[in-house]
Amino acid sequence: MNYKSKQIKFANISTSGTELKDLLKAWIAISAAFAIVLSKSVFSPDFYAKFVVASLTVGIGFLFHEMGHKIVAQKYGCFAEFRSFDNMLLLAIAMSFFGFIFAAPGAVMITGKVSKARSGRISAAGPAVNIVLALIFFALVLAKVPVPFRPVAYYGFMINSWLALFNMIPFWLFDGYKILKWSKLAYGVLAALAFALMLLQSFIPLTA
Repeated sequence: MNYKSKQIKFANISTSGTELKDLLKAWIAISAAFAIVLSKSVFSPDFYAKFVVASLTVGIGFLFHEMGHKIVAQKYGCFAEFRSFDNMLLLAIAMSFFGFIFAAPGAVMITGKVSKARSGRISAAGPAVNIVLALIFFALVLAKVPVPFRPVAYYGFMINSWLALFNMIPFWLFDGYKILKWSKLAYGVLAALAFALMLLQSFIPLTA
């Protein structure tokens, strides 16, 4: 991590040019990967439309997830900045041509005094943000937004529900592992909410 990056302040959030560039790279790469999968080809006539949909759904889900970690970490006085994993971004794009997404775009790098409880709360912020976003997109689905915006509402709900549940896996570097070490109750609540949202997709017919 480049600790010498010049810090920029937005409200009470510190960032840097390096972090903003890494966030933009990751946002574009994962949006492009999902657009390729959704449109079947980068040469498809609807690729650019799918790219816009992906950037407003998986792109926002990824960005807000990472910012959730960052904001809570900074509230604890830690240095926290996102760094992209460039090789993983290239892998995500390459795999998308085979119809498969393996998205590990990067992570918020944190330095400072982080106890087990603080680590759990920082980790919980990411899935919690995805749950809130999923509920917002689901409300848009139920509101029957105009036809051009329906794919955004549908995929926004679906992808953020999946991101929340995926990150609750209680293993290795996943958020769920750190949350479970901190609080079984917090883990149970977040995992149950994420699972319920995923089930909702099966019981309620949603069309893009």
